[in-house]
Amino acid sequence: MKLQITLTSIFISLFFNNVYAISPNAADCNKAFEHGDVAAATIAAKKALEIDKTDRDALICQGRLFSIKDDLNGALAAFKAANEFSTDAFDKAVIALVTAHAYKTAKQFPQAISSYQQTIEFAQTAKHQGFERMGLVAIGDIYFQDKQYTQALAFFISANKLDANDNERGESYERIALTYHELNQHTLALESQLKAYFMHEKVGTLDQYAHTSIELGRYYTIEKNYASAERILNKIINFAKKQGGAYFEAKGSIVLAQLKVAMGDTSSAKDLIAHAKLIAKNTNDQTLVEEINKETQHLF
Repeated sequence: MKLQITLTSIFISLFFNNVYAISPNAADCNKAFEHGDVAAATIAAKKALEIDKTDRDALICQGRLFSIKDDLNGALAAFKAANEFSTDAFDKAVIALVTAHAYKTAKQFPQAISSYQQTIEFAQTAKHQGFERMGLVAIGDIYFQDKQYTQALAFFISANKLDANDNERGESYERIALTYHELNQHTLALESQLKAYFMHEKVGTLDQYAHTSIELGRYYTIEKNYASAERILNKIINFAKKQGGAYFEAKGSIVLAQLKVAMGDTSSAKDLIAHAKLIAKNTNDQTLVEEINKETQHLF
């Protein structure tokens, strides 16, 4: 969910900065918001609205500020005001999206889904597949977090059809793979994860490539394709070592340990777990320690 929040924020920021000739104070509000300077953003929004209370972009920025301050009513009032000054379908898609996101932040998920649906409808009218895809993914995320995996899968597959590039395809295939995994449809999970792997190998970040490789090794293990699992896991562990990626070296070692247990080699598995724990200790990464404990607590 955190990633989706970030991507939504970036998308909206790019839209404001590149599409609209917005007022200077509204632009300052957006810039400060994206840099996490809430105080400066609040001042800029106030200045913009003192000059022009119909400044839609300032109202949207103000609403986003209310949302991160857990003031849902304030956010909704600002977005409603902004909507009154919008006639274009794409403008309304933007407002529906930030409204949905405010509901999601407030954990009012039915209302969030309804507003994301409005985002999709306005985006379709505006013929803007980027916002349509974002709405579909967001609804899928809500269903996934609620463990309604069948519903989530339908939205993720629909979003996948609107992917604009290989990076988006890699992200979609990985969501789909994880959802199939939760549905215990492991053959389909492996097929989707393979697609994600090839996309991230080609255009993904180093973190995306490492993560998708480890999960591919996990799904190969579940499907008892041990040779492929061992090959891909050793490859990513060695890659992580060369790149200084201690976290992914440890994560890969843990999944490789799970593979070794499945193959009956508990001695090697224990050595791999000890190695992963040493990495976590040396890097003072408490989150990694917790992840290792969770992954290994029922391993033997």
